[in-house]
Amino acid sequence: MILYPAIDLKDGQAVRLVHGDMDRATVFNDDPAAQASAFVAAGCAWLHLVDLNGAFAGAPVNAAPVEAILKACPVPAQLGGGIRDMATIEMWLDKGLERVILGTVAVENPDLVREAARTFPGHVAVGIDARGGKVATKGWATETDVDATDLAKSFEDAGVAAIIYTDINRDGAMGGPNIDATQALARAVSIPVIASGGVSSMDDLSALKATGVIAGAISGRALYDGAIDLAAALSMLQD
Repeated sequence: MILYPAIDLKDGQAVRLVHGDMDRATVFNDDPAAQASAFVAAGCAWLHLVDLNGAFAGAPVNAAPVEAILKACPVPAQLGGGIRDMATIEMWLDKGLERVILGTVAVENPDLVREAARTFPGHVAVGIDARGGKVATKGWATETDVDATDLAKSFEDAGVAAIIYTDINRDGAMGGPNIDATQALARAVSIPVIASGGVSSMDDLSALKATGVIAGAISGRALYDGAIDLAAALSMLQD
């Protein structure tokens, strides 16, 4: 199971939100590229990046820090937030991003996801962010009646590289991930599923790994607060 350290970008800084609330942001580093380099130095094999402003704006806002991270770090990175057309997808992949994460457009324009996955095989993931099993879009500000599992199943034949499943009510709250829901989703589809939201301890990582069906986990606040030691966690997951 791959552990993805998260760098959430707001106004050019590395921050963490609670439950996706932009007014409840804690700044952890003014230099996101330095933060990314520290994660890489600890041994991570991937980075997970989110343009929070972009998620609300519908277009890239924190491009400069993302580009700085891509230049500074030799490991692959995935990015979500504000990626809603083919031109933006192509732009990011041309700049060295390994994987784009399509969230809002997966609900509003699923044909774009399919086209992107065909055009850039292996480089397109779907981000499914849910409250109570229902998908939320546009930086989690818009509630839908779309069922998270139904949405995942709709891309079963699309060739997407992964699904990043976030339980919004767990995100940034250090209360543990929704293992049951994530595991159920992973068993419902053949697409690799990455857990996000609430991953806050070594026990959480161990429990996710023990399911045998979850391909990865994203953690942010716990790494910044020291609740999870990145090097130790990576070692544990490799055993």
